[in-house]
Amino acid sequence: MSAVNSTKFSHLTFILLGIPGLEDWHTWIAIPFCLMYTVALLGNCEPMYLFLSMLAVSDLILSTSTVPKMLAIFWFRTREIAFESCLIQMFFVHFGFVAESAILLAMAFDRYVAICDPLRYTTVLTNAKIGKIAMAIVIRSFCIIVPDVFLLKWLPFCGSNVLPHSYCEHIGVARLACADITVNIWYGFAVPIVTVILDVVFIGVSYVLILRAVFRLPTKDARLKAFSTCGSHVCIIILFYTPMGCMFSQKWKCPSHCEQGQS
Repeated sequence: MSAVNSTKFSHLTFILLGIPGLEDWHTWIAIPFCLMYTVALLGNCEPMYLFLSMLAVSDLILSTSTVPKMLAIFWFRTREIAFESCLIQMFFVHFGFVAESAILLAMAFDRYVAICDPLRYTTVLTNAKIGKIAMAIVIRSFCIIVPDVFLLKWLPFCGSNVLPHSYCEHIGVARLACADITVNIWYGFAVPIVTVILDVVFIGVSYVLILRAVFRLPTKDARLKAFSTCGSHVCIIILFYTPMGCMFSQKWKCPSHCEQGQS
């Protein structure tokens, strides 16, 4: 172990395995990912509203930072990724997640104003204010995620360079380091708690206030119309946060090879 500690260097490349255990099916698994990526590109080309435009951009960041490399792994067995490219991919993956969560919160506020204070909607949410919200989301997401890059760049990697994933993510890469990753682990926990979970709480509060306002409407038709304006947003929230929660719970399970690497 002393020999390992005395040789502190970083791998020039990492090896992405794709989906371990399903290598024989990678060619077929890639087809739905390719179709979904194509749909994402076509469906997000011409969004109608400013908040939908922001959501489309974050979706394109997420899909473009992961799917092309995933398809290269599945179809062409191009599993190597340079260390710098891995850091760039990791940044945009996490940046996209944090930004999309913030955009969903902004959209919840938009629905709150539209239903609870419709007469002031055009004055509260002007294009200038929406632009400031977009800038705040970008700055917040950048400031939260950029420390991940430096936390990984300072780590020495002198053991395995094999990642059992289809893309680079912070904790997965950190587990390959031959050094203490306590700071990485705590920061990895803090990011979803301080950002995503708080976003979910505020979205929940917004919808509690929205429901109170909806049930006070005088007619059934008015209530149904109010619900219809929120239906698509609620579906997006479920589709985004459900798999995100599953991914967050899975990525903290340390596989046997990483436990051996840290012992």
